[in-house]
Amino acid sequence: MMIGLPGRRTRTTIALTATALAASLALTACGGSSSAKGTDGKLNVVASFYPMEFLAQQIGRDHVSITDLTAPGVEPHDLELTAKQVAGVQKADAILYLKGLQPTVDQAVDQSSARTKIDATAASPLVDHHLDEGAEGGDPHQGKGPAGDPHIWLDPARYAAIAKGVGDGFAKADPAHAEDYRKNTDELVTRLTALDQEFQAGLKDAGTRTFVTSHAAFGYLADHYGLTQVAINGVDPESEPTPARLAEVQKAAKDNGVTTIFFETLVSPKLADTVAKDLGLKTAVLDPLEGVKDPSKDDYLTVMKQNLANLRAALGAPSTTPTPAS
Repeated sequence: MMIGLPGRRTRTTIALTATALAASLALTACGGSSSAKGTDGKLNVVASFYPMEFLAQQIGRDHVSITDLTAPGVEPHDLELTAKQVAGVQKADAILYLKGLQPTVDQAVDQSSARTKIDATAASPLVDHHLDEGAEGGDPHQGKGPAGDPHIWLDPARYAAIAKGVGDGFAKADPAHAEDYRKNTDELVTRLTALDQEFQAGLKDAGTRTFVTSHAAFGYLADHYGLTQVAINGVDPESEPTPARLAEVQKAAKDNGVTTIFFETLVSPKLADTVAKDLGLKTAVLDPLEGVKDPSKDDYLTVMKQNLANLRAALGAPSTTPTPAS
């Protein structure tokens, strides 16, 4: 569930010649199922940002060479591609991306002759969580930004569906290793299913079902686990909330016994700190996993488990984590 919030600002994009897509850029393997390999013998994969890179790593393993267009610690909404990156997208064997999140990536994919283009939204269509309500200084119905909430990877069940699409795409692009890709996909889906069960058990007995976050990234997570997200900002974590929106957030926090204002790791916590101070509340991290600052220490699974622990503490869940149902 989602309470209305402000929209995102228009981003500056690089100049690319626009071409029409013949289809929705879902899972597309052009030229049949013949293997497409880079010069090192591995499948040359370009991932648009961390959640796509993680899938490529877990499913491709030693059979793929991965380039992430969004560097660690960079907020993906801000991404502007360099000429070198655009060239890399055009030469890739396979591209993993989420259509609508990063306009510069969409344009580069549109231009690319890659044999396999895997759009995450094909496996898990976007849902409108009313991210553009109450925008400061603009008409939210002008069609800017994603056609829905892009943060589908924060629902482990949806992320597992995307993983299956990636596994199928790799198997078609590189049939010599299709069995390995399918095995790796099955293993990842098993881990994501276990994570989903941990969230179900861990949030079942929460004292309150409402949480306040600085960035509207957790609509799918809230929907899946029966929570209500109250967001200060919209899909753009650096958008400016209206005074009316701030008043709504403060009222929702008071009415629902909220103890914590969540902020994230890749943007300034100043706004969350200000709201928390005004209400006499604590702050804590709820990571939208748009990027990982130190991939050598953390990955999708470890950060999501920390998110669960932080949500449990903020929502007043019992101190002992229930055991997931087998």
